[in-house]
Order: sequence, then C-alpha cells, then structure tokens
Amino acid sequence: MGRRPWLTRTVVVLTLVSLTQDAASELLYPLLPVLLTTVLAAPPAVIGIIEGVAEAAAGMAKLISGRLSDRYGRRPVTGTGYALAAAGKVIVAAAGTWPVVMVGRVTDRLGKGTRGAARDAWLAASVPPAALGKAFGFHRMGDTLGAVIGPLLGLWILSSSGGDLRFALWVAVIPALLSVGLVFVAREQRPQSPTPKPLAPAKAGDDAVTRQESPVETREVVVAGMREPLGAAFWRVAGLLGVVALINFPDALLLLRLHDLGWSTQAVLMGYVAYNLIYTAAALPAGVLADRIPPAGVYAIGLAFFGAAYLGLGTVAGGAASWATWALLALYGLFPACTDGVGKAWVSALVPDAVRGRAQGYFQAMGNAAVFAAGLWAGLAWDAGSGDGRVPLVISGGAGLVAAVCMWVASSRRRLR
Repeated sequence: MGRRPWLTRTVVVLTLVSLTQDAASELLYPLLPVLLTTVLAAPPAVIGIIEGVAEAAAGMAKLISGRLSDRYGRRPVTGTGYALAAAGKVIVAAAGTWPVVMVGRVTDRLGKGTRGAARDAWLAASVPPAALGKAFGFHRMGDTLGAVIGPLLGLWILSSSGGDLRFALWVAVIPALLSVGLVFVAREQRPQSPTPKPLAPAKAGDDAVTRQESPVETREVVVAGMREPLGAAFWRVAGLLGVVALINFPDALLLLRLHDLGWSTQAVLMGYVAYNLIYTAAALPAGVLADRIPPAGVYAIGLAFFGAAYLGLGTVAGGAASWATWALLALYGLFPACTDGVGKAWVSALVPDAVRGRAQGYFQAMGNAAVFAAGLWAGLAWDAGSGDGRVPLVISGGAGLVAAVCMWVASSRRRLR
C-alpha cells in the first residue's frame, strides 16, 4: 500500500466487513423497541429482558470463540460469527411474536460474541507490532462509519416507504449478508507459536534450507501455544480496563438523559449519528497516537473526555437547541475513539500471536460483564436519585476524571508500559 505498509488487504477487508455489518445492526437496533411495543404489543419490560439475555450470550461466546480461533483458524470462526449475526437479523425481520424476536436478537448477539475475538486476533496478526494502534484505529473508524450509515439509511427508508417498518428490517439483512461474503476475501495466516518446535536434523538428500514443518508439526506448535499462560502483563492491563469499564454504563441510558432534557425522538437519533461521526473521525488519529506514545496515555486522554462529558451532561440544563448539550455529546464521541481500538491494540501487543484469540476473548468478555454491571448500578441510581440521570452521570464523570489522572501518572512513570 505504498507509504502505508500497515494498511494491508486484511485490514481493509475486515474493516469493510465490520462497516457493512454495523450498518445493518444500527439500522435494525433503533427499530426494535417500535417493533416490540407497537407492532407486536409486547410490554416495555420485554425490551430489557431481551437485551440482557442477548448481551449475556455475547459475553459467553467471546470466552469460547477466542480459544477456537487459536486452534482452528481465525477465518472460520469469524465467518461463523458474521453468519450467525445475519441469520439473527432474518429471524427478527420475519418475527410475528416477541419470543421469536428474542431468538433472533440472541442469535445476532451470539454472532457478535463469536466473531469479535477471532477477528481482532486476525487483524493484529496482519500488521507489524509497531502499527497495531493505526490498524485498530482504522478498523474502528470503518466500523463506526457503519453506525452512522445505518440510522441515516433507516430514516431514509422509513420516509420513502411511508413508515414501512417490516421493509426497513428486511433491508437490514442485505448488508449483513454482504459482510459474510467479504470475510472470505481477507487473507489469513495461521497463528504462529513464539517457541516453535525445532526442526529434525536434515537427512541425506534433503534441502536443509527449504525444508518446512509438516502439518502435524505445525498443529503441535499451535496447540502448544494455546497452553501458554497469557502472562501477568496481560492480566494486569485487562483487569484494570475491566474495572474502569464499571463506570461506563450503556449508551441507552445516556440517550434517555437527552430525552429527559427535552430532545425529541428525531433529535436523539440525530444526536446519536453526530456522536458516531465524531467517533469515526477521531478513531484513526487516536490509533496513530497510540503507536507513538504509550497506549495507557491515549486511554487516559479518552477517560478525561469521558469524565468531562458525563459531568457536563449530568449538570447541564437545556433542550435540543442547547449548544452546550451538543458540544458535550461531541466530546463524548472522543472517548470511545481513544479507548475502543486502543484497548484492543494494547492487549494484542502483550501476548504472542498464538494466543491472541484467547486473550481478546477474555478481555472482551470482561468488558461485557463490566458494562452489564454498570448498567445495573446506574439504573438503580437513576431511579433512586433525581429520576433524570444526574446522579449516575455525576458519579461516573467524577470517577472517570480520577481514573484518567491515575492512568496518566502511571503511564508517565512507565508502570503500564
């Protein structure tokens, strides 16, 4: 790729895969509450039950899929994950009752859990170690661009079809299926063990220079790599980021806060698009920065954006016309740009390629569990406090600023390098 040797075919294709799948997911996701409550007459509590079960399924899948990808290869596990996600969207589009929607949503999230660790390990193996930040930043940029395209496409489809919800849901299946096909365009290199089995002495007549390991030897190398411990550095960083994630409650509650501030449903949707646009624009620069300074420093910057945005949104007053609310939402978009891809690149750099799938699986499952716990405590604090989200936002915002300072100091003193 000329002056960008890190921008490999695998990085580009896997980014397109994520873009198309995320466009499908973000087209469908905002329509689910309407489908469940208006079309299928389900009680509002069903929405929470479905999402809770679906996210739990995704977390469990991440624990298993990472190991499978290290043993059997990243492409088959990644492809299976995207195929499950596409199948889930077909089930939702065809659903006539809310239990069928639950089956579809759980299948969709199982696909997300299955593909995530394998895909990220595959991505990390396709670039030099010094370019992990850029590669993951580029991938997050493309993935989040899909989150911008999806809602906008949904708005256009609904307006041009006279509000035909079913038609919009079936359209979401098209990019989901496209993502499955693109998986098989990317190139895969099997995981390599950091301590390969020594070659047997060359026999008479053998070419000692060109002799390679047999398939049996290669399999032994990979299986041996799977048994290797992930190391203290991995567990220290993964545990730290998991604890930090306990203050990051689901974005659905943040969008509810905007509604409480007087935003219309259309304004909330446009605000969500604006947030993803900021995320898209900043993801690659944040990844480039993470290749130049310790990733802990970039993560600390992201936490500072998080803390400032949450504190601001917890104390601001005003409706959709308030410039301060829009500015704070834009500021919040810089948080995932500095943390999502950076965190994955950081973890990838701490382990050898042979166990990267397992490492990503554990790391991402810990993050899922932490966000689930954050949603529980934030929801309780939401109801117990003022009822408009100020209490959990202020608590998380203050904790985020403290965490940012601590992580920056630790990074500057080389404790997290």
